[in-house]
Amino acid sequence: MKRPIQGAFENRNGAAHMLGPLQKIHMPMRRFSESEEVDYVIVGCGSAGGVLLQRLARSGFQVVAIEAGPFWDTERDWVSDESGSHQLYWEDPRVTGGNNPLALGANNCGRGVGGGSVHWAAFTPRLHPSDFEVYTRDGIGVDWPISYEILRPYYEQLEIEMPVAGPAYYPWGHPHGYAYGPHPMGGVGNALIKGCSALNIPVSIGGPVAILSGSHGDRPHCIYRGFCIQGCKVGAKASTLVTHVPDALESGAEIRDLSMVSRIEVGSNRRVVGVHYFDDNGDAHFQRSKAVIVAGYSIETPRLLLNSACAGFEQGLANSSGTVGRYLMAQAGNVVLGRFDQPVRMYKAPPAHALTEEFYETNPRNDFARGFAIQTVGPLPIAFGKQMVAAKKAWGWGLRREMMDYNYWATFGLLGEILPWVDNRVTLADETDRFGLPVAHVTFNLHDNDKKLIKGAKEKTMEVMYAAGATEVIQEARYAHLVGAARMGSDPASSVVDKFGRTHDIANLFVCDGSILPTQGSANPGLTIQALAARTANYLISQGDAVFTSDKRDMAEPPLRAQLAPPGTYGRGTPRLT
Repeated sequence: MKRPIQGAFENRNGAAHMLGPLQKIHMPMRRFSESEEVDYVIVGCGSAGGVLLQRLARSGFQVVAIEAGPFWDTERDWVSDESGSHQLYWEDPRVTGGNNPLALGANNCGRGVGGGSVHWAAFTPRLHPSDFEVYTRDGIGVDWPISYEILRPYYEQLEIEMPVAGPAYYPWGHPHGYAYGPHPMGGVGNALIKGCSALNIPVSIGGPVAILSGSHGDRPHCIYRGFCIQGCKVGAKASTLVTHVPDALESGAEIRDLSMVSRIEVGSNRRVVGVHYFDDNGDAHFQRSKAVIVAGYSIETPRLLLNSACAGFEQGLANSSGTVGRYLMAQAGNVVLGRFDQPVRMYKAPPAHALTEEFYETNPRNDFARGFAIQTVGPLPIAFGKQMVAAKKAWGWGLRREMMDYNYWATFGLLGEILPWVDNRVTLADETDRFGLPVAHVTFNLHDNDKKLIKGAKEKTMEVMYAAGATEVIQEARYAHLVGAARMGSDPASSVVDKFGRTHDIANLFVCDGSILPTQGSANPGLTIQALAARTANYLISQGDAVFTSDKRDMAEPPLRAQLAPPGTYGRGTPRLT
């Protein structure tokens, strides 16, 4: 039974939590005692953690989310400035290496309530049915333990809950449409449409993107101010901070921000009994719980499992297969920039608001398997300047000259599928963080198929840019979204969790975030991560107290629960903004 919400929520400085200019949520938050055994502790309150927290709390479970970053006060903490937004990203120490090392931080890791969904571009294409059976179709990678059809209704739920704006008909993968109308085209979107049309390449106009194209519930529509990936002060862009966390608190959940989980405790019965964590002052705490869900994403999740090694689990928790940390994936994310004779003003639209997935599937005429998508991106001036340095080696007056032409450039981003390889992994480094915890060491290498795919995708994207009318075309090599490193699968010898996110080794320990994806496709992963969280929550709700008491694993797919509430509200409604 749900207990009454006690106390009043205040952020770390005692002010009511803010969601936008002159907008406050007057929200009580229940406070659990550390000596009280709660039902679930969720480690991380980002894309997956926020959805899990909301659904479990709504179903009457006692649930605490422990988040390393702050509970954002968007009016005070967020600024309309690129250089002032670095605090949104996970910038704690990490070690990166390998033949093709990853850059970690702003483009793939979030910190704070809402996690990466706070600074994502909110582009929300679905994975394709082929992504769930890559090995069956192409003889590479691995198959998922679930099909597209199993995840499909959760895609549909989240597209309404965010909600997602997009075209009435989306032709790739499993064709579908969107309930909310698309955004108007900006200059960079028009450039992609022109280039694709000149080459007879189908292109999607106006989404899908989880940014409001019209006012919705208590949230205002997008005003096209250009700071989407710096944190949306307006509240038009979906993040779990806006879409799910308020209802979670209203339903009795607690969030402990600025709290770094250091270790998951295992009891004598080989079941987890709670988590150890440090608050921002460095003081140690322990929260008892009947089950633990790790939702720290693809670097911090394996790091925590490895740092939780103990007697009986000497190689880390859930790691009897030796798979924890392995099969880390990043998408190829090269950016192609084109200069036009007329102004483009690429900031005047959601950064990602048009794309083509015409090259997404394996084409037997290529010398590589799998494929890529081409999307619009809209870097602001500082990011654009860094791209000029990387792509043109511009510096000094030369860089200044390029920056003066900012409004004449358009940028397209390719998203290419890099396959899961056993040598791409997260391990523990010798270096430690400020709490004395070993930090993550990330090793990444491109393999032959990856290199060929990147080459083909880069050339096609540059061809589209020229076809759009660009007079100069350059490109920056980079990576995008991280997934993998705690993959799901049916075989405990080659995976970390089962199809519901339950670890094979410990019955009351779950992982639910981007780390469990077996393959990544060429779609932005945010929607898929939240859909998987909704499915795991549905499973846990259907299991009830059995999760806490039984080692038996019910692998039957639970009936789909109805939409939690009408679009735009949750029960009594998202707390009224004033």
